[in-house]
Amino acid sequence: MTIKIAPSILSADYARLADAVAAAEAGGADWIHVDVMDGHFVPNLTVGPPVIAALKKVTSLPLDVHLMVERPHTLIQAVAAAGADYITIHQEATVHLHRNVQWIRELGARPGISLNPATPLATLDEILPYVDLVLLMTVNPGFGGQEYIPTSTAKIAALRQLLDARSLWGVELEVDGGIAPETAGEVAAAGATVLVAGAAIFNEHAPVAENIAHLRRHARG
Repeated sequence: MTIKIAPSILSADYARLADAVAAAEAGGADWIHVDVMDGHFVPNLTVGPPVIAALKKVTSLPLDVHLMVERPHTLIQAVAAAGADYITIHQEATVHLHRNVQWIRELGARPGISLNPATPLATLDEILPYVDLVLLMTVNPGFGGQEYIPTSTAKIAALRQLLDARSLWGVELEVDGGIAPETAGEVAAAGATVLVAGAAIFNEHAPVAENIAHLRRHARG
């Protein structure tokens, strides 16, 4: 199974985002992960559509936008117009999942659904056939650099079995939270296809390209 690496700009230097994204692209990243936070759904504020549009101009990589916001329907159109390739909304943030997923697709982006660590997989049952991506949070979202929740591995494996049992092999299984060389192999072995990593890639210990390569080696086992 091919593993994609999606560096999260949450851990990059916001004063030099274009440089960070360029380094990730040159270093072999597959996607760029952009967290949009509103200070309500999660206890942090980050970027919005103007920054997404700016990033779209400086990279050819897919922009994987994760809306960690209340009332995601208020941002979907602007985020799609800004150039997001994937738009992921939280199951916990809206009661109209089908409507919003359909809207994302109509706007030309690929829809995804995300679950917080304590949200059971059963809540995905009716929406799975309509999405291109499921993002499992393996930390409580809002801040980078947190430690991976160990019980998440069983949840990843259970989702992999569910997707395979329903022949949904084209749905990406993305994992975000505590992804580092120490956890990448375990997460990939459980069935993840996209690994989101921030602090493990954007840090002062090694160049971005080296960190991406190191993470990919561990993910491959």
